[in-house]
Amino acid sequence: MSDNGGSAVGLLSYETLVHAVAGAMGSVTAMTVFFPLDTAKSRLQVDEKRKSNSTPVILAEIAKEEGFLSLYRGWFPVISSLCCSNFVYFYTFNSLKKLIASGPGQSSPGKDLLIGIVSGVVNVILTTPMWVVNTRLKMQGVKFRNEDLHQTHYRGIFDAFSQIIANEGVGTLWNGTLPSLVLVLNPAVQFMIYEAMKRKAGRGGRKISSAKIFLIGAIAKAIATTATYPLQTVQAILRFGQYKSDAKGGGVMGSLSNILFLLMDRIKKHGALGLYKGLEAKLLQTVLTAALMFVVYEKIAAVTFRIMGMNKKLKH
Repeated sequence: MSDNGGSAVGLLSYETLVHAVAGAMGSVTAMTVFFPLDTAKSRLQVDEKRKSNSTPVILAEIAKEEGFLSLYRGWFPVISSLCCSNFVYFYTFNSLKKLIASGPGQSSPGKDLLIGIVSGVVNVILTTPMWVVNTRLKMQGVKFRNEDLHQTHYRGIFDAFSQIIANEGVGTLWNGTLPSLVLVLNPAVQFMIYEAMKRKAGRGGRKISSAKIFLIGAIAKAIATTATYPLQTVQAILRFGQYKSDAKGGGVMGSLSNILFLLMDRIKKHGALGLYKGLEAKLLQTVLTAALMFVVYEKIAAVTFRIMGMNKKLKH
């Protein structure tokens, strides 16, 4: 625990707040740089009539059909959702790390995975409504090749919230929650691999360069993304709100039925590889974004601690 500013262990820790802000700023910076790749990925996941071409071809098609600025459609809701989401995740993750570090035992991949899962669950429950609205706004005005997709017009974030609640019910704001809860394994696995590789790279007090942080972050995200991509596709479809379930019953069983139906329907229409439609764009976007995010995060946290006189190595 730091002696600076009377910071307390756990939730009230100043260090934890620094990590949360640094993580949020890192994610915003990285997503802004690579946002067009996220646009390409989203189109391939939701628009089944769009052929799965290479990422540059998809981006060129979107820019030609809808204008260059369409590559950045929905930037603000995405960035605001991402900022809140990463703040919650980093805050929870580092709070739990700090609480566990104050007890017996050393950090381990198993502990990092467990902390990552708990942090992900907290994040999903608190921020899913923002991601549902974000997906709707990001797809607004899109020229879908699937003629069955009809959209509601939203004038902004607050209008989207009010229209969704009024027309579809407040529960719609948590569409895709079950796959999102399963997908907490994505950041959990990512952070477990990242922490383990970082500990190994920094063994013996060795300084870890920004290039190594970038590479470690990229490897960790690539493994986590590839393993969980089919569920990410289902999550995007459910959040977009165009899938109307015929499943009887609600709750967990109804949600599981929807997930299984969408996975099998994807395989039926596009084959097993259809589950990975858009993976190239997703890997490019998420791996580069995660890698840059970790570099910015580490730098902001380190500089902040140095400015505040907390001369210590970052320990996550």
